[in-house]
Amino acid sequence: MGWKRLIIGEPMPDKNDPKYRERYEREVEAGRKFADKAGISWGAMRLQEIGQAHKVAFLAVVFGFVTACFLVNVYRLVTAYQQGGRQKATAVERVDSALQSHGHYIKGNSGK
Repeated sequence: MGWKRLIIGEPMPDKNDPKYRERYEREVEAGRKFADKAGISWGAMRLQEIGQAHKVAFLAVVFGFVTACFLVNVYRLVTAYQQGGRQKATAVERVDSALQSHGHYIKGNSGK
């Protein structure tokens, strides 16, 4: 394997290319078997049935979830931005501070 192939990679195989057709069919069949055994096929079918039966409610739940995730991300972004100006303590400084506050550590003692 050459460096160029390692960095760039192989071209994406086309499912209609006879060279890759057998491999593609084996991978698709393996994916179907896994989806059936894991219950993903049943879950997707059930979710689609619910979405078809209750279109407005389904869209409200999906877009509500997306909106909630967006708002949580915005909240975390704002809190991180607000704390950006504060001086952060390193882990060693926090441990030293905790030990000093509990009287376990005398400043200047090298641990000998």
